[in-house]
Amino acid sequence: MTEPEHPEHPASSLSSTRKWSITISVMLITVTQMLDTSITNVALPHMQGSLSTSVEETSWVITSYLAANAIIIPATAWLTGYFGRRRLFLIWARVSTAPSFLSGLAPNLEFVVAMRILQGLGGGPVVPMAEATMWEIFPLRQRGLAMAVWGIGIMMAPILGPTLGGWICDNWSWRWIFYVNLPIGVMGFLMASVFLFDSPYVKKPTSVDWVGAMLMVVGFGSLQLMLDRGERSDWFESGGITTLLLLAVFAILAFLYRELTADEPILNLTVFNDRNFAVGSVVMAAVGFCFFSSTVLLALYTQKVMGYDAWTSGTVLAPGGIGNMLALLISGRLVQRMDQRLILGIGCALNLISFLLMTQVTMGMDYWALAFPRFVQGLGQGFTFVPPQTLALATVPMARLSNATAAYSVVRNFGGSMGIALATTLLARRSQYHQSTLGAHITAFDPETAARLQQWTQHFVAQGMDGFTAKRQAIAMLYRDTTDQAQVLAYGDAYVLLLILFGGIILLLPFMRRVRVDQTGPKSASSPAAAPHNAIPEPAD
Repeated sequence: MTEPEHPEHPASSLSSTRKWSITISVMLITVTQMLDTSITNVALPHMQGSLSTSVEETSWVITSYLAANAIIIPATAWLTGYFGRRRLFLIWARVSTAPSFLSGLAPNLEFVVAMRILQGLGGGPVVPMAEATMWEIFPLRQRGLAMAVWGIGIMMAPILGPTLGGWICDNWSWRWIFYVNLPIGVMGFLMASVFLFDSPYVKKPTSVDWVGAMLMVVGFGSLQLMLDRGERSDWFESGGITTLLLLAVFAILAFLYRELTADEPILNLTVFNDRNFAVGSVVMAAVGFCFFSSTVLLALYTQKVMGYDAWTSGTVLAPGGIGNMLALLISGRLVQRMDQRLILGIGCALNLISFLLMTQVTMGMDYWALAFPRFVQGLGQGFTFVPPQTLALATVPMARLSNATAAYSVVRNFGGSMGIALATTLLARRSQYHQSTLGAHITAFDPETAARLQQWTQHFVAQGMDGFTAKRQAIAMLYRDTTDQAQVLAYGDAYVLLLILFGGIILLLPFMRRVRVDQTGPKSASSPAAAPHNAIPEPAD
């Protein structure tokens, strides 16, 4: 079945200059949102000292943003219809940029948290709206490259954020991390105000589903709070985390039922009836799981185990960004010429190679031993970003595109949050396990242990310590070595998990249908909402 492009479709009337101007506009706004998400992580210790707060209190700077973000994303399609896409883009650009500036002026933690909530609410709809916008203005044969250009921003920001944030905090002040994205946000706002336009396919809702909205806020807010704070609270050993889980399960199930039965749902879930979209969303959730968790794991490994500062740790992540950009540009051109499932399979294979190399982490790894797997992973991530989008969204009618991108973002963000939560939890639990196992083999009767203890004792005696003190220090160093080795083994276990997960993605590929691009260009159609895509899906199996 062919879904040709309607002559009134935006792609058939816009100039190439305006299309790419719109792409750059939404990319700039997206970059500010992604920077807001990642740049604050390294600033928390600096904020703690400046604002006289505890570690637990300061962590709300991140938690508040993520929770607000999770709450608002499902409502993107409804909000787009109510306000209009152009107006909503400009509102959210202001709502996310102005509080960023005010956060830098904050006199106390409470003010920072309040501004971060506004930033989260403002930034949440940006990604799904950007995806829907570019999907509308470009014909399918050009979307791969357009999404790749936009993807450079969305994929690079989480890598550059911690590096840039660490450098700013070390050389200036934590307050500047909230100022640095202002020029980008202002430029994106100005360009969007000039080039963006409202979608002709989005209908304005006639009513507000207040019950669905309440369930959405409670459900997704509770879920994000549980995932973000679970590890700090020892998960379900905490009554608060258990309560959040129960609230999340009840509210989200009720929300899903409500959206399936409401006349004008906030999030139209019927888009999951499309097989490619349903499977593509699962694939992207797994990709988000691996992308965010692997980035966090490598940052933690380089800083906590290897002793790198934030800047040096960022330079280890940087090769991944280079590989990412190369792969995005290549996959963006190939996606309309090759079977998208094959490109996705290549990306999965590259990720598998990267994670396999990282399962062999040791204390003695040098920079290039870490940077090379990261580069390979960057290549893999670039090949796993554009194809799932093409497969998932290509056959979704334009009238349902805003709902589709909102649902796609919900699933992707859930995968990312779940990845970070499970990876850090697995790291902690496996580290305890390995420490216990290694400790059981450290006895005075073990020749290797005795030799190592003797080496450390002689080392401290040579530094001028008496025999008793030197032996106590030697025991302490032996304990530290055991702890470090347990952590290294735990990181290897975490990468094994990611290895298995990407292997599972490959198993999903046969359940998706390739989308063939009609290279002949736009044709006529009787219904622009139902037949917008200029795509030819393969027959169902």
